[in-house]
Formats: sequence, C-alpha cells, structure tokens
Amino acid sequence: QVQLVESGGGLVQPGGSLRLSCAASGSIFALHAMAWYRQAPGKQRELVAAIISGDSTNYADSVKGRFTISKDNAKNTVYLQMNSLKPEATAVYYCNVAATGYRTPYGTYWGPGTQVTVSS
Repeated sequence: QVQLVESGGGLVQPGGSLRLSCAASGSIFALHAMAWYRQAPGKQRELVAAIISGDSTNYADSVKGRFTISKDNAKNTVYLQMNSLKPEATAVYYCNVAATGYRTPYGTYWGPGTQVTVSS
C-alpha cells in the first residue's frame, strides 16, 4: 500500500507564496512520477505540475514561471513552491504519484488534498 499525505495549504494574500509538500510512505519499490493537481469549485481537476525520472518537469501554462515542482528522493517527498499567487489559484490541491510497491503492483495513488485559498 502506498499512502500520500499533503501539507502546507492555507490562506495567503494575492502575490504571496506558499509551499506544498507531499510525502509518500509504505513499502515502495520505486516512484516513477509525482505530480500536483488542483480542483477549484465548479471546475475540472487539472494538472498543475509534474516531475519524472531525470528530474524533468512539466507545468500548466497558467503557472509556468511562478510555480516550481521539486522532489527529495531520499524522503519520497514532492514539493510545489507557489509564488506570485493569484486568486484563481484557489483550489484543493492533490498529490498524485505513479509507484510500484513491494506488495502492490504499479499504479497511481492520490492524496486526500489540501486547501489553498488566495484572498485579500
């Protein structure tokens, strides 16, 4: 079983910064990719940023240049640094990983989500 726990969400003013963390735990053989998604009220869940083997990254056009995804392999943790936050960034942010466990086959896993609210 692979478990994900997000942290770092909260209330921030427009133009401010926030750093999200997602720690993966369990009997993990390999983490192939990690990503952040978000879902705003009345909107579809969308990919925000992803990081894969070789530390290659991919960002949604709406956040490119302001958000940065990174990971710590030793801690099985992925981060999302969010700068110059806009009210449109208000959403529940979800961590997603593609992993292979010692006891479970390859699959994707979701965290429970963390609320980010950008408001003055």
